[in-house]
Amino acid sequence: MAKFELTMPKMGESIMEATILKWVKQPGDTVSEDETILEIATDKVDSEIPSPVDGVIKELLYKENDIVEVGKVIAILESEVASTNTDTPVISAPAAEPSPAVVVKEETSTPSVAVPLAPSNGSSAMQQTESAAVEASAEVIPVRGNNKFYSPLVRNIAQRENISLAELEQIPGSGKDGRVSKKDILHYLNNKSQGTQNSPAAAVTRNNNPVASKPSPAAQNATNSFSGGTEIIEMDRMRKLIADHMVMSKHTSPHVTSFVEADVTNIVNWRNKVKKDFQAKYNEKITFTPIFMEAVIKALHDYPMVNISMDGDKIIKKNYINLGMATALPSGNLIVPVIKQADHLNLLGLTKAVNDLANRARNNKLSPTDIQDGTFTVTNVGTFGNVMGTPIINQPQVAILATGAIRKKPAVVETEHGDLIAVRQMVFLSLSYDHRVVDGFLGGSFLRRIADYLEAFDSDQTI
Repeated sequence: MAKFELTMPKMGESIMEATILKWVKQPGDTVSEDETILEIATDKVDSEIPSPVDGVIKELLYKENDIVEVGKVIAILESEVASTNTDTPVISAPAAEPSPAVVVKEETSTPSVAVPLAPSNGSSAMQQTESAAVEASAEVIPVRGNNKFYSPLVRNIAQRENISLAELEQIPGSGKDGRVSKKDILHYLNNKSQGTQNSPAAAVTRNNNPVASKPSPAAQNATNSFSGGTEIIEMDRMRKLIADHMVMSKHTSPHVTSFVEADVTNIVNWRNKVKKDFQAKYNEKITFTPIFMEAVIKALHDYPMVNISMDGDKIIKKNYINLGMATALPSGNLIVPVIKQADHLNLLGLTKAVNDLANRARNNKLSPTDIQDGTFTVTNVGTFGNVMGTPIINQPQVAILATGAIRKKPAVVETEHGDLIAVRQMVFLSLSYDHRVVDGFLGGSFLRRIADYLEAFDSDQTI
């Protein structure tokens, strides 16, 4: 029988590791091709990894909650499929690429991790003595403490930096079930070395001597409630990632937001007229989202310098249009699946893509590739009853469009017989853009062009 090595797949350009959430199959189990073997989680999305072949699970090389770098072998399968060479075939789904990141297994020695340390004013001899004492007194961190699971890498870093178990358990974790990741502990050590990190424990152990830690007044107010009127809620992993991404975007791009109001009466009347027949004919519900996306695509063709990204001081112009659509999850978090090559789709194709991605997002069925490589994003704040918004750019893109709620309003209508006041269906469009590369003329003209396409919508078109 041929042996196959299942490797941790490449989950995105910036993702170098993933956490094994659950082994669906165990050694000895028979699997069919494309049948799920395990579930994994990355910084962006949770995903299921299928079997590349029909066969039997021979060996699992990692445990649940282990962090594994991209490209590492995670399981061995045996299959009746004949191998054409003497080497063991290496299969991943999708294909994985080697990562420069270092993953330390439990049996390896303490890794060399670059962590900023607090400066010392003592002599060299005193530093050496203190270093030796720290190494001698480092507490052995168990695989699982009182509250959380700790990976081999996190335990090694904690022992190297003399972080006690009590202190480690107080570090907020961004992983599954509050697990402390490498990023969390390095972030904590970096803040601690800069003097900005309040000790998470009541006392921090150094050389086995407890040192009292006095939290700031703000920290005391945040963690102590004498009246019972406050509640401390730990952010989940996705919310922390969203928070980091939003802060990074604001730090990266000088945001400017422009607004226009568009008359979409023709669109509303057309949709009301065809929606039942559309669903009966194509088994798809047609919403306003694909219609707005169709206008965005046309405007991006007219203004291609909005369909770009930044790499340092270089502008990367995209000759394809991948539209991201911000989607609310049942948890209240947002995710942005991407319609690839959206400019190759007609209105029916866009409708099917929007419905498919929205449904899979709400049911946690998105794959890592579904949220990658967007070139422009559309978000619908009208879903929440808002008339307009100032969205934050989805990096490394340079612009994002927000559509507000469509409302009936009195408006001036120009006719050949003069101006009239009529009840029209109106909507506000908001465009936030990166003022480093998109100036007011380009951003404003692009936004106006989207509104022009919406107002010129042909209400007589057939489905």
